[in-house]
Amino acid sequence: MLSVRHPAKEAPARSPQEACLRVIQHEHAALSAVLRSILLMLDHGPDKQPERFFDVLRSMLFYIDEFPERLHHPKESNLLFPRLARVAPQLLPVIDRLEHDHMAGEIAVRSLQHQLLAWEILGDASRAPFEHAMRQHAAFYHEHMRLEETEVLPAARELLTPADWQALDRAFAANGDALAGATPDPRYDRLFTRIVTHAPAPIGVGKEWD
Repeated sequence: MLSVRHPAKEAPARSPQEACLRVIQHEHAALSAVLRSILLMLDHGPDKQPERFFDVLRSMLFYIDEFPERLHHPKESNLLFPRLARVAPQLLPVIDRLEHDHMAGEIAVRSLQHQLLAWEILGDASRAPFEHAMRQHAAFYHEHMRLEETEVLPAARELLTPADWQALDRAFAANGDALAGATPDPRYDRLFTRIVTHAPAPIGVGKEWD
């Protein structure tokens, strides 16, 4: 299993609009699965497998930084939100909040990477701050995605033009997020393999933690 989705079982997208929305929703699902796996790992703790535990957590935080933060969010901010703001000005407060979330999320995930390293290197005195920050970040992300899927995507589906969707489809199709069912960028083969092989469900097939 290399993806939380099964694209082969889905009908081909009939339009750029459908294709783009599917990519966005699949990338949300992949991120949600990664976050759930991280929280499950925190519930269990490193116990007798600290090297595996920290290695997998580092990999999943790196994934969040590389894909949702560096690829997914900028395309929403630079392509989707401006188009939607022009045709749905009533959504400007929602879009402003989502933009603020994007900026805050980028800073937060890098802080989490630092806090995780502190736990690994400095020991259990640094565990509670990381766990608290990680749980808060997971809740923040789930609310962010809920807002996009209930407020932004329905309006975009209704109001954007075919030309808008063609531009969005080209951009989002290039993301290469294998966890969301896309053809992976070969540079990230080791990252995806590490996550899927060693992380617990729902994102991976790693054996149960002893």
